[in-house]
Amino acid sequence: MSRFDELKKQYNEQTAKSTARFPERKEKFETTSGIEQNRTYTPEDLPGFDYADQLAFPGQYPYTRGVQPTLYRSRFWTMRQYAGFATAEESNKRYKYLLEQGTSGLSVAFDLPTQIGYDSDDPVAKGEVGKVGVAIDTLKDMETLFGGIPLEKVSTSMTINATAAMLLSMYLAVAEKQNVSFDRVSGTIQNDILKEYIARGTYIYPPGASLRIISNIFEFCADNVPRWNTISISGYHIREAGSSAVQEVAFTLADGIAYVETALKAGLDVDTFAPRLSFFFNAHNNFFEEIAKFRAARRMWAKIMKERFKAKNPKSMMLRFHTQTAGSTLTAQQPENNIVRVTVQAMAAALGGTQSLHTNSMDEALALPTEKSVRTALRTQQILAYENGVGDVVDPMGGSWYVESLTDQIEEKASEYIHRIDDMGGMLKAIEMGFVQREIQESAYRYQKSIESDDQTIVGVNKFQVEESGGDVDLLRIKEEVELGQVEKLHKLKESRDNEAVLFRLGELMKAAKGTENLMPKILEAVKVYATLGEISNTLREVYGEYVESVTL
Repeated sequence: MSRFDELKKQYNEQTAKSTARFPERKEKFETTSGIEQNRTYTPEDLPGFDYADQLAFPGQYPYTRGVQPTLYRSRFWTMRQYAGFATAEESNKRYKYLLEQGTSGLSVAFDLPTQIGYDSDDPVAKGEVGKVGVAIDTLKDMETLFGGIPLEKVSTSMTINATAAMLLSMYLAVAEKQNVSFDRVSGTIQNDILKEYIARGTYIYPPGASLRIISNIFEFCADNVPRWNTISISGYHIREAGSSAVQEVAFTLADGIAYVETALKAGLDVDTFAPRLSFFFNAHNNFFEEIAKFRAARRMWAKIMKERFKAKNPKSMMLRFHTQTAGSTLTAQQPENNIVRVTVQAMAAALGGTQSLHTNSMDEALALPTEKSVRTALRTQQILAYENGVGDVVDPMGGSWYVESLTDQIEEKASEYIHRIDDMGGMLKAIEMGFVQREIQESAYRYQKSIESDDQTIVGVNKFQVEESGGDVDLLRIKEEVELGQVEKLHKLKESRDNEAVLFRLGELMKAAKGTENLMPKILEAVKVYATLGEISNTLREVYGEYVESVTL
């Protein structure tokens, strides 16, 4: 008997005695994805493990341990705080405040009308202007939003999808007005329309038209805005809709595959656009599963790009990602507890090797965050970066038998999903069939059922409750005057602009939409003459129509 076998026998005997006196808390332990957890992990849990093939070193294929060789030893992750509310003037003040407090990148939240292509004076927008983000109707608003902020010095992420082409064009037009050339502009647009059909619903056009616009953005930026990340393929909203960690990885990478295939069909070379693809993941509550999730996603994407799409450029194989802590885990009960949740989630993101990070504010289950709560969320990142040594070693979880086993299992289960989606004809077909939506719905149902049955404890919600008055937290409220003021500004601009030039540019855009040429230059020219977001969106609606969701039962 080997020394290992002797130790294992002793451990099993000790465990039998211990559990006889002190039974374990439950019969089966498992992650939120339903992956069963052993009592402890040893080399036996990694049969046939090959360090070179499965891990290598940080910065080496398959990038399990990270896409940079030195990671945070060289520089910390970009500290972004997602912000935007009311008017461009108000949001500009918040951005300047965040920059003063040490944030290293801006992240723009847009209101619902802006997300789905309606101007603030449209009847559809009534009651929603400035409520969940900043209202942007024209280039004038974008000029105000970034007034006094030098775009060559700041990286900006914009969480926008259906109207991504319009908002990016406005941003580039502001850069021109600041005399900043396009090749010096850096940032990201989310531009991930497939997950809108799956999880969020802020789509406008049918999938085919949406994918055409996305491929146009890829091509335009590859030629003109080389430092811009043209898409942030988002698992975040898939997870917020109720998916498991495994499903988050599988469906996000399946979306990524669909975008690559679309670009290739449009005639683009994979190594031309793939290095500018980026991803956006959720950091949820199960600490070790989240770390393993990030590592598995990196390894899977590297293999997909190399083996499936024959990418040659190593940067095409590198999965770079932004992380946001999980909004769905925030509770209205005892909101101070959310600070702890966010801290643990942020640490999982850092240990998983994220490139940038947003930490949610404690009051976001109740309202838009106040300046104080946003500062606390930012300070959480700064404490992790500067005080606790989380960035001093690259992939410190590498080699943990548990984390490596979990990484392998997430990869295996997520790969099974991707194979099923391939068999259906790809992600677009899987979405049209309702497969992805049903899988997420069932996962969300199981999770909610586990909370209601007390199998899953949510501190302050189904355990450790206290009586609360409800008035202990200061909340940010958007006044109704915001909408009236925004509409008035819009009407004045329409009166003062060159409306003949607007009609001409919209006509040129319509011709391009009916043909095959790239839409981005036409949208950019329309933006420059102060055509509104709604006017541009409606022009494309006339050509493409609107997508109507089928009911998933």
